[in-house]
Amino acid sequence: MSSIQKATDVILIGAGVMSATLGSLLKQLAPEWEIKVFEKLSSAGEESSNEWNNAGTGHAALCELNYTPEKADGSIDITKAIHVNEQFQLSRQFWSYLVKSDLIHNPQGFIRPLPHMSLVEGENEVTFLKKRYKALSAIPMFQGMKFSDDPEKLKEWMPLVMEGRTSTEPIAATKIDSGTDVNFGALTRMLFEHLEDQHVEIHYKHSVNDIKRESDGLWEVKVKNLTTGTVEFHKTKFVFIGGGGGSLPLLQKTGIPESKQIGGFPVSGLFLVCNNPEIVDRHHAKVYGKAKVGAPPMSVPHLDTRFIDNKKTLLFGPFAGFSPKFLKTGSNLDLIRSVKPDNIVTMLAAGMKELDLTKYLIEQVMLSNEKRMEELREFIPNAKSEDWGVVVAGQRVQVIKDTESSKGTLQFGTEVVHASDGSVAALLGASPGASTAVNVMLEVLEKCFPEKMFEWKDKIMEMIPSYGISLAANPELFHEIQESTAHVLGLNDKQQVHSM
Repeated sequence: MSSIQKATDVILIGAGVMSATLGSLLKQLAPEWEIKVFEKLSSAGEESSNEWNNAGTGHAALCELNYTPEKADGSIDITKAIHVNEQFQLSRQFWSYLVKSDLIHNPQGFIRPLPHMSLVEGENEVTFLKKRYKALSAIPMFQGMKFSDDPEKLKEWMPLVMEGRTSTEPIAATKIDSGTDVNFGALTRMLFEHLEDQHVEIHYKHSVNDIKRESDGLWEVKVKNLTTGTVEFHKTKFVFIGGGGGSLPLLQKTGIPESKQIGGFPVSGLFLVCNNPEIVDRHHAKVYGKAKVGAPPMSVPHLDTRFIDNKKTLLFGPFAGFSPKFLKTGSNLDLIRSVKPDNIVTMLAAGMKELDLTKYLIEQVMLSNEKRMEELREFIPNAKSEDWGVVVAGQRVQVIKDTESSKGTLQFGTEVVHASDGSVAALLGASPGASTAVNVMLEVLEKCFPEKMFEWKDKIMEMIPSYGISLAANPELFHEIQESTAHVLGLNDKQQVHSM
């Protein structure tokens, strides 16, 4: 049985943090627009946004060493670090606006203050970290960062990491207290509760099976109600595909020229999770190391304090794996089905170029639990196997595309693909992902509704005061925003801060 539904203004596919963010922005900018959301699972934020499926880091380049590469002349390139930090500031501002406007509540339910640290070992790496510290400290967003190569000071900062360390290699770390732990699953659920209050139709257990352009210019979205088996057809002016790893197959179904020559490579993840409360209580930070030579950016090891279900926990990883599924709840045929005549050459070219990645993934898949523990002991020398278990994290689909300089290039970022007329957009890629959701969704608005941006600008500036402004070049504005958002989000609340 099929039913034809009336046309709506906006359809959002996927009930993750990206759709939640775009829907929340649109409800502020165009409250009269009708919005429908379709999600194949039974609730919001169950795939990539779920708190167990990502690292929960408020990615602001405070500790992520891969955002500050060393150039050939030995200097540190901080361009990406500044860019990522400014993007995260946009998210903080929008979340603060929603809290101040009483649209979402209890911010400590999704964001908490947590020191961010970078840890390196070896003379060359210590020199690199010191140069990075000096370069970043001159920028307003990174002021307050501390550097130390004194083992006694490092014991104060991270006692669990330093205890039992016998290496004679030089060791150093940076520490900044303005970092955050973000529960993106909780945030996503809060945003969808808000959208329901704003009369947005949210349909769970509804799978989108096809998207095609009608002769009248509208998009027809074919949806299967997984509870009743009913097939429904919904027409809309605008479609956003925010289905995580499932976005690429749906983008391909649109047939837009921009969807051609794009492929995807799925990578799964594992974390070690500590099940000993005494160990968990002795660490309070996110500590990021440096990826090993030849390893991809996704492999950066980190030891993370997390707050999940109001309980403090400790995770280490990620360990990569391979599954042909594009979603944790996907099909083993996802990768094969994504190979099309228009992207097969691109995919093959990437396969030839990424032999190191293939080798790395094979090695990761073959790791035993004891081998994983050996990697953990590089961070926690005294770690005991019986204190740690394994949790399977989410699937990430890395974008493969042709660039001006190369065919079949594997991308390690987040990318918006949109039709030339702005009637459909899809989000592809992974990290820094959810942390920069507001910036990415503003990009969707700019690309898909350019004629509306002048009309919307004042409201956007009310919600996000630094929109279109460089905070690196405006330290006074940055400090004002940092202070106000910290106050609204409870990041200065002494009850939230665990003193070390």
